[in-house]
Amino acid sequence: MTGLGEFLDELVADTDAVFLFSPGTARYESIAEEAEVVVVGPENAVDAETFVELPLEFEDITERVRFGVEGAVDNGYVDEEASLVCLASVFSDDLDTVTRVRADEFSKSGVYDLFANSRAEPPVIRDVLEVAVELGKKGQKGKPVGALFVVGDAGKVMNKSRPLSYNPFEKSHVHVGDPIVNVMLKEFSRLDGAFVISDSGKIVSAYRYLEPSAEGVDIPKGLGARHMAAGAITRDTNAIAIVLSESDGLVRAFKAGELILELDPEEY
Repeated sequence: MTGLGEFLDELVADTDAVFLFSPGTARYESIAEEAEVVVVGPENAVDAETFVELPLEFEDITERVRFGVEGAVDNGYVDEEASLVCLASVFSDDLDTVTRVRADEFSKSGVYDLFANSRAEPPVIRDVLEVAVELGKKGQKGKPVGALFVVGDAGKVMNKSRPLSYNPFEKSHVHVGDPIVNVMLKEFSRLDGAFVISDSGKIVSAYRYLEPSAEGVDIPKGLGARHMAAGAITRDTNAIAIVLSESDGLVRAFKAGELILELDPEEY
């Protein structure tokens, strides 16, 4: 086993930090004695000084690591060129997977900022994002469709918008994430206007025309009125906006008036 031992020594040599994904206290303390440690998990059960909260259990280990790295860089725990060893539990409850990466191997996706620093609850953001992605993959009856979802700070969003038609959700108490409700969202997406969704996921309205001024909103060239409205409403409220583009099929997220996330549904 000498060769294996040498390989493991090489794997962890000259690293700037060790990332532990949801470790036990004993494991954390033993590793922290020998290395700089960043803990990534749903809660800081080991009382680590450097901790990145994981609001969702990303099933894909790559996405879990990406989220942890983005959070650590954003919080100043490591720099963008840091060499990292990541220890995670994939096949069991104990740490069983070792990965070595550089922080700059992950292009900044905006996922950390979207989930960790938004007013809306992370599972709500995930559910809305998944609706937009699925619409991007399948369209509406096989045809490309555009859609705009404004999530969070619903009261203020409603005050800065007006109805384009009747509101099918006016007296309902349905929430995004329910499979039947998601089918309704996809069906209504073929009509004009934005969906307004509360912090907790309640669907407040469909068919809303957003009225904040677009003056001063800077969006990439080639994006149209739907994206401009998304940028403007998130600048003037504490909402985020998730947009599916009918023209190029990409899903984009806006926060505080800026584009922070862009992804291709076919690669999500």
